Amino acid sequence: MIPLHDDLPIRRTPVVTWLLLALNVGAFAWQLLGDGIPRSVQEGGVIPYEILTFQDVWPRDLVPPPLTVFTAMFFHGGLAHLGSNLLFLWIFGNNVEDAMGRPRFVAFYLLCGVAAAIVQVLASAASGSLEVPMVGASGAIAGILAAYLRLFPGARILTLAFVFVVWLPAWIVLGLWILGQLLSVVGGGVPGVALFAHIGGFAAGWLLVRRLVPPGAERAGLPLTRA
Repeated sequence: MIPLHDDLPIRRTPVVTWLLLALNVGAFAWQLLGDGIPRSVQEGGVIPYEILTFQDVWPRDLVPPPLTVFTAMFFHGGLAHLGSNLLFLWIFGNNVEDAMGRPRFVAFYLLCGVAAAIVQVLASAASGSLEVPMVGASGAIAGILAAYLRLFPGARILTLAFVFVVWLPAWIVLGLWILGQLLSVVGGGVPGVALFAHIGGFAAGWLLVRRLVPPGAERAGLPLTRA
């Protein structure tokens, strides 16, 4: 299923969401115009060995190893990777930003991204894949999906399901998304997909959202649902 649009109004301009979209696009352009995607992934991605040992594998890393958890959030492995992440950020980010407020949303996004990277590093270490780099915004965006699910489970999402376009409640669309990640892990994983980052980011978002949404916040006539 591919989400296309939601039916929730917003009260304020989603400046942070727009900025995150622009930063991801700008970083991808830099990857293409600079050293190319394969090398930029090595230079700015999260490499488990580097995070665990604080030692560079690649001699020209953009930042010291611990800080690659931040650069990796804005790098992508290809156009399809970038496009899918930006679609989810565009649809779900504005309402979560609106509920939290801009400063909290920035903190939330970064914390979910860091949590996702840590979980993926631990999973990679357990499997022995210590030198495989990870890039992408999907861990942080998974946190946004969890927050949206907790805050707006009854919101309607226009969804492409096989060959049909239908309105479905958020709890079905996002519930099936995280269920798919979990089943993929149980089934042995998907090559090239950081499933543990998705799960880690989602778990972080699920736990953090209660602390970052101001009590009594409302959405244009739609009270927040704290399921």
